[in-house]
Amino acid sequence: MQCDAPLVSLTFCSRTSRLKLLRCVVRDAADMVGLDEQATDAVVLAVNEACTNIIQHAYKMDTNGRIDVTLIQEQGALVIQLRDYAHRVDVDTVCSRDLDDVRPGGLGVHLIDCLMDECGFIDPPEGIGNLFQMKKYTEA
Repeated sequence: MQCDAPLVSLTFCSRTSRLKLLRCVVRDAADMVGLDEQATDAVVLAVNEACTNIIQHAYKMDTNGRIDVTLIQEQGALVIQLRDYAHRVDVDTVCSRDLDDVRPGGLGVHLIDCLMDECGFIDPPEGIGNLFQMKKYTEA
C-alpha cells in the first residue's frame, strides 16, 4: 500500500528520558506496516541509537534541543526521518570506531548500518540542522 502522508510525526526535546515513548511509537508503526518481530526490534534499536547520537553529539546533551521524527510508509519500506536543528554535521566525519578497539560506546553508527537496509543524511529543508533518513524494507 502506498501512502503519501506520514504514519506519524512527533517532536520531542533532546532528553534521553523521552526515548522510551519514541520506542513505543516506532514499535507500533513498524507493526502497522507489517514488519516481523526481528525487523521491528532492529528498527526500534536503530532509531534509539540515532536519537541518542543526536542528543549526545549534535546537541551535546543540551536538553533544549528539538528532534522531529517522521515515520512514512512507502511501497515496500518503512522510512524514518530524524531532524535536528543543531549545527550541520560534516557527514565525512560520521563513522564508527574500529571494531577491534574494544571499549564501551562508539558503535552506534556501525549498529545502525547493520540494522537498517538504507541510511544516510539528506539535505534538510531550508538548509538548517540535519536530516537523517533510514529505511527498513517490508518485503524480502
